[in-house]
Amino acid sequence: MRDTKQTSTSTGHTVDPGEVEKFTAMAASWWDPDGDFRPLHKINPTRLRFITEEIAAHFDRDLDAPNPLAGLRILDVGCGGGLVCEPLARLGAQVTGVDATPANIPVAEIHAEQMGLEIDYRVATVAELVEAGERFDVVLALEIIEHVNDPPAFVADVIGARAEGGQVLFSTFNRTLRSFALGIVAAEYVLRWLPTGTHDWRRFVPPAEMFEMVEAEGLHPQRIKGFMFNPLLDKWLLTDDTGVSYIASFRSAQDRPPTAPEFAL
Repeated sequence: MRDTKQTSTSTGHTVDPGEVEKFTAMAASWWDPDGDFRPLHKINPTRLRFITEEIAAHFDRDLDAPNPLAGLRILDVGCGGGLVCEPLARLGAQVTGVDATPANIPVAEIHAEQMGLEIDYRVATVAELVEAGERFDVVLALEIIEHVNDPPAFVADVIGARAEGGQVLFSTFNRTLRSFALGIVAAEYVLRWLPTGTHDWRRFVPPAEMFEMVEAEGLHPQRIKGFMFNPLLDKWLLTDDTGVSYIASFRSAQDRPPTAPEFAL
């Protein structure tokens, strides 16, 4: 539910106007914990835990040290209002957030300024950054691949923005009956956590397909975890069950021997 739909073109101008219009209508509510992006506010601490742990392990950083991510360039593709960018900037990283929905960027910039954070926000696609020769130590593509027209081309662009020795993380929904029941029927129609029509189940990406696309670009899975909502705790938890949604990290085989995580089909 982040950046906009993309197709494979040489310039990276792959934005779907329908997706831009959809997220433009919701842009003002990015920092409202009870607004259109309530699910992202709820899941954010859990996914940030995974992200920071993976970055720390990959770059041998101590998360308890002051500014543990200092010196690292991190790109958040489809940054929205900056829900992920801001916590990473607080940890010392040099953060760039790009989004193809123009209305999102002023929201992100104003909030970062209010928080006293320096974050490089741009209206752009990841393909445009790759074409310009920009590279990053960590590239994040969170809840965005399900909104693109050409997932393999998008994955190639995301990985193309990775600096040598860097790391890439994707998160999205699995394409299962459970993800349809919980991610669409429950979230959009019953609980009203998301506006109706936010997601299209046919665009969800099973881990096996994700791994195939990433490995075609030369990277290998490092770690994968699923997300599960616990209503008793009113919070999201990391789990080995990837049947609804998941987050995964990837690296080059030269960095460390690849693992073979198990996942739900």
